Formats: sequence, C-alpha cells, structure tokens
Amino acid sequence: MAEKSSADWGLRGTTGVSFAATLEFDAVEVQLGGRVVLDRFSLTLKPGEIVCLLGESGSGKSTALRVAAGIQPIHAGAVRINDEIASAPGLTIPPDRRGIGLMFQDFALFPHLTVLQNVLFGLRKLGRTAALAQARAALRRVGLADREADFPHRLSGGQQQRLALARSVAPRPGVLLLDEPFSSLDARLRETVREETLAVLRETHVTSLIVTHDPEEAMVLGDRVALLRHGRIAQIGTAAEIYRHPVDLDAARFFSPLSEIDSRVAQGHVTTPLGPLATPELAEGTSVTVAIRPAGGAAMAASGPGTPGRIVGKRDAIGVDICEVMVDGLDVPLGLRQPSDAAMKVGQDVFVTLNPEHVLVFARD
Repeated sequence: MAEKSSADWGLRGTTGVSFAATLEFDAVEVQLGGRVVLDRFSLTLKPGEIVCLLGESGSGKSTALRVAAGIQPIHAGAVRINDEIASAPGLTIPPDRRGIGLMFQDFALFPHLTVLQNVLFGLRKLGRTAALAQARAALRRVGLADREADFPHRLSGGQQQRLALARSVAPRPGVLLLDEPFSSLDARLRETVREETLAVLRETHVTSLIVTHDPEEAMVLGDRVALLRHGRIAQIGTAAEIYRHPVDLDAARFFSPLSEIDSRVAQGHVTTPLGPLATPELAEGTSVTVAIRPAGGAAMAASGPGTPGRIVGKRDAIGVDICEVMVDGLDVPLGLRQPSDAAMKVGQDVFVTLNPEHVLVFARD
C-alpha cells in the first residue's frame, strides 16, 4: 500500500488548539530493582514548548515519560502539572486525570475498534455530537478522513502512526508525551511524517515531551533538547547551543562521530598534525582532546594550502562523500563529509585544512 506524501495530509492550521500546561519534574527519583533510574531529575517545560529528551538506552528517558504519564510512581521529589502536584512519594494521580495525551512507540491502537472509534475513545467525556466533530477534524488533519470505517490492520505503518497522532491530539490535552514516535517507520517515511507531526504540535500549541535516541530527530523537533545521562540531565539548551558547545567529550560524541587527537596546551595553543589551534581559555600544560567533526571540522582539496594527506576510503551518500583521509602523525584516518565530487578518488593526494569554529577542544582528567 503506497503511503501518502506530505501534500495528502490535511490542511495545516485546522487542528484544535489545546490549553497548554506547564510540566515540571522537581528532583524526581525513581528506583527500579534496587537501581536508581532517575536521580534528582529536574526539568520544566513551559506552556506550548516542545522538549526532546535524548539519551542512550538505559539513560532513564522512557522512565521519565512514564512518570509524567502517571504510570510510574516516584520515590522522591515531585511532578507538577500547571503547578498542581501530580506525583509525589505515595501519591500518583492517574493518567486520565492529568490532562495529558500519550503516543507510544508501538502506537497502542485498539485492533478491535475502527479508525474513528479509536479516536473517539479518548473523547468519551464529550457529548456524542461534539466528540464526533473533534474526532473527524483530527482525522481530516492527518489525512485519514476517508478511512474512518477501516480497522487499524488495514492501514500502513505510516497511517497507523498518523492515527495514533490523531487520537492523541483530538482531546486537546494540555501536555502530550511521545515515546520514540517515529522509530518504527522506514527512513523514506520518517522525514515527512516527522515534519507533519511537528506542524500539528505547533498548531495545537500543546506542551510536548518527546523521547528519542536520535540526535538529528531531537535537534529538528525540539525547542530545547535535554541530554539525559545516568538519570540526570547532563546538558539542556537549543539544538544549536548543545551542538556547538557540548558540555563534555561524551556529549560531543553523542551528537556526531569524531576524529580525536590528544595534545597539550603550550603558549595558548595546542599542536596537531593538521596545524595549531588557539586555546586561550585553557591553562598552560593542560592535557586535551581535540575533537574534529566530519561535517565542517575540516575540509580537503586537490591543491594547497593545507596539510598533505591521502584519501584511503570513500563512500557515496546522497549528495555527500564520506571520506577517510590519512595524514602523517594521525593514528587513524580523519573522517570527512563533503559535497559529492566525482573527481576525488581513493589513493588521491589531497590537502586538509581545519575550520577552528567547528573543532572542539576538551580538557582531559
């Protein structure tokens, strides 16, 4: 079954607006099986804000979502929605009394209900006429108005994701929680569905917490991105802030592959096989790791200036060459991503120049 394009979604700007709520985690602690999963976890979402919670498996991000939903009790701290306590030790307000919407990784659709009945399920507190109007408006917005009598198994994966979105936003929740919402979609669909989902979140103005392990996805979707590590937020900021100024080397590694060079500060500089870098903020003699991102950190050309090197590996991506360049003094080849150039071939001698603006330098312990 062919999936619809972005143009086949409903008219933008037609989704009902939510009364966006604040969501606050205040020093929340959760222990599971004797292990601390959330460790004094604190985060506040402003009304209408989209925050992406990013982290590796086991970092605690899905637990944070279950806490917000009222599915997971907490052992210390508090969760507040619109400044009212929703979770505290010994107190957990149930999900249906929190004014929240949930959208899970597996969509959690009701297989025995039709498309329309799935959306109506969350609107039972409304009268029949109002419920039908809101449900059908949500289905029109996601491009499923003509499928309301079908059952979920008749829909493609992308359509099931859109149904899950319609069901989540139809009740106009104050907070929407999304757990890896695009992970089950193939790469061909993911970008379109992600773009349209973001448009729906903006239209509804719903406060949204999105859990993901994909840095690119977090940076595209979030007003802010929170990097979770061992149950605590290691860094939070806009996509640009955390990409350009990662808090440490591990954070930088999370957002992209790196070519790493160990060096030491001398007279306000560090020396690398690719040339010197100014380090005015680091003390004399500090041991450092110089981290070069493949995109933007360095460039290569067939002629100088630059440091001589040789292309030892090259893969073609869509419009991009992914290259490995050996340079004297480096233990492993330098990774580079540049616009496609058929003239560049494996074995070719090139010249490499650093772009200091996109090179990161971290002090080593």
